[in-house]
Amino acid sequence: MKTTLPTALVLVLLLAASAGCGKKEVAPPPPPPEVKVAPVVQRDVPVYIDVIGQTRGSTEIEVRARVEGYLESVDFKEGSFVRKGQLLYTIDRRPFEAAVAQAKGLEAEAQAQLARAHQDVVRYEPLVAKNAISRQDYETSVQVERAAQASVEAAKAARERSQIDLSFTRVEAPASGIVGKTEVYPGTLVGRGQSTLLTRISQVDTIHVRVSVPERDFIAYNRKGEERRKAGNTTPLKFEMVLSDGSVHPEKGSLVFVDRAVDAQTGTILVEVAFPNPGGVVRPGQYARVRVAIDEKKGAILVPQRAVTELQGIYNVAVVKPDDTVEVRMVQAAERVGTLWVMDSGLKAGDRIVVEGVQKVRPGIKVKAVPATIEEGGTTAPPAAPAAQGTE
Repeated sequence: MKTTLPTALVLVLLLAASAGCGKKEVAPPPPPPEVKVAPVVQRDVPVYIDVIGQTRGSTEIEVRARVEGYLESVDFKEGSFVRKGQLLYTIDRRPFEAAVAQAKGLEAEAQAQLARAHQDVVRYEPLVAKNAISRQDYETSVQVERAAQASVEAAKAARERSQIDLSFTRVEAPASGIVGKTEVYPGTLVGRGQSTLLTRISQVDTIHVRVSVPERDFIAYNRKGEERRKAGNTTPLKFEMVLSDGSVHPEKGSLVFVDRAVDAQTGTILVEVAFPNPGGVVRPGQYARVRVAIDEKKGAILVPQRAVTELQGIYNVAVVKPDDTVEVRMVQAAERVGTLWVMDSGLKAGDRIVVEGVQKVRPGIKVKAVPATIEEGGTTAPPAAPAAQGTE
């Protein structure tokens, strides 16, 4: 049987088909991405020799046991400041007191032997002159007296040595400084077979930093010093110490030691720099950067480090052109100044760069540039609002 569709349904289908064949609506383009843009920083910057080293006291002292015995007490607070002569440890004194008493007894015995030998010489001397005794007996008495005198000297030395050993049972600070943790505790047998390390003392009123300087930088440092001397400036170059938190030590440092030779394996030379350290703020063992300015780069271009992208050793910076389109430029990066990076090529004064939102841009894209300023710390901030003008 042949079926027919209702007339109303046919009209609905025709209208739907005609609507589907109509022109499709086009979605509006997305708005340009918003990025923070700031002009590059241009200023004179010093050129540093910059190396990393480790701090140490001006004097590092190992305190060791000089006699054998059981440790009785630890008489200092670990990590505190101690003065020269301050008691640090006490070792059991009783065996050494007994040795001193024994040595004194032997010395007294030797003194008595000497006195008797001397009496024999005094008694024999007039007798030998009268031929009452043989000269051989007299000469024997003289030699016996000399032997007794030597025995007295030996006994005296043994007594002094035993007294010195007794004094070593009181371990005192050999110099003033910061004392470290104790390596031994009461009840420990120390000094057997070798001088046991007890603790360490560091003098930190002046802090030293040992660094390994590349040979090329050391030559540049010497050349700069020679140029200053030829110009009549005999003041040595001063060093700065940058601590691990980025802060700069307030005191300038001076070169105190240069090793005799360059290490042939690393191509570096060992250098030690001393910094005044009031209050003992810097402690031994800290890592620090030591730098010294040997030149100045005039009108250097600087950008924040986070504005620079790196891919396979190639550095790029996104530059916003006057029409707000992006151009990605290859740059040559040089030394760092804080959180800013000196650019040797690729940028010029007045260039606007993307400082935030670098991941949103690509070459040729149009962006919405939000003005910002680059602060010395490398952060960005919106430009200050213009001051309101008062009415007259």
